[in-house]
Amino acid sequence: MCLNNPVMIQEKLTSLGFDLPKAAPAAANYVPYTLHNGLLTISGQLPFLNGEKNFIGRLGEDMDVAQGQKAAQACALNILAQLNRAMNGDISRVQRCLRLGGFVNATPDFTDHPTVINGASDLIALVLGEVGRHARFAVGAGSLPFGVAVEIDASFAISE
Repeated sequence: MCLNNPVMIQEKLTSLGFDLPKAAPAAANYVPYTLHNGLLTISGQLPFLNGEKNFIGRLGEDMDVAQGQKAAQACALNILAQLNRAMNGDISRVQRCLRLGGFVNATPDFTDHPTVINGASDLIALVLGEVGRHARFAVGAGSLPFGVAVEIDASFAISE
């Protein structure tokens, strides 16, 4: 179900009170996204906004659930920045957000991983509407790159 008219990601985010960050370059030997046969896969995004390190720490130790949700929301903004780059700003080609995969840097006794990743799921659904509803996973990890609290990747179906 593709949106009918061109809808620019930046405009949609601005109307919701968010700023679209710059799409982050890859931090190692990979690309930020791939687009093949209508499937856009976005590499794991960290909660850094415009290169500024944010949300360093572990859930259940350094951060609470609300802070974790903000970290997940920052990851979602970075996913949208990569989507913006891949679609030249026009989200009308997005047929569906297929899946988000969420990793939460957490203590062994922390169990609210799904609630943390809701920060990203809610934002994606808010920006994309019904086509933003997706399958997902949310798991705990003993550590994440650069000590961040959350990392999230995404897959989208795109019209050719």
